[in-house]
Amino acid sequence: MAAQHGRTTTDSVATAVAPVVAGAGLFLEGVVLTRAGSKSVVRVTVDLPEDAVGSVDSDTLGDVSRALSAALDEQDVVAGAYTLEVSTPGTSRALTELRHFKRARTRLVTLRLHDGGTVEGRLVGVVDAAPGPQLVLEDGTRVAVDDVRKGKVEVELKRPDAADTDDASDGPAEDHPEDGAGDDPAGTHDTTGSARHKEA
Repeated sequence: MAAQHGRTTTDSVATAVAPVVAGAGLFLEGVVLTRAGSKSVVRVTVDLPEDAVGSVDSDTLGDVSRALSAALDEQDVVAGAYTLEVSTPGTSRALTELRHFKRARTRLVTLRLHDGGTVEGRLVGVVDAAPGPQLVLEDGTRVAVDDVRKGKVEVELKRPDAADTDDASDGPAEDHPEDGAGDDPAGTHDTTGSARHKEA
């Protein structure tokens, strides 16, 4: 086991949680393992598949959090006491990969280009084109993904329904929780057996 000899690695935790996340129909965005006093803190970030529109709902986050804690306990992956935190990327995630842009469909985005320029608008689709994928904004503007240095999602107090802005996307529309909700952990789990779930 990875926890043998009192040592835990991020890779060993990721290996243990990946099948659980996949089984829940989610994407494993990342795993971070840190120390907080005498305990380890395991932070697992999950997301919907890239072809989906919307956010992971709090019930799903709670379910996957409990499943992950059970898997880690059963496999004895983490050495010593630990706290598990499961969350979604939230609006603070920088858009740097193709899947990030696909997940940002229906959202207002700001795109920083390699040439120093900036493009802003609502992202309604990501389409295949030559020589590479392009981002389609609501006003018809197209930006090559390769031209984008980094993008970010802009926080909106009230957003239109995904169905109204998803003409160029290929994923199902879903209800959207308030922006930034995914920045908070969905739940924490102590190996003492107490589980505390905070609504995301």
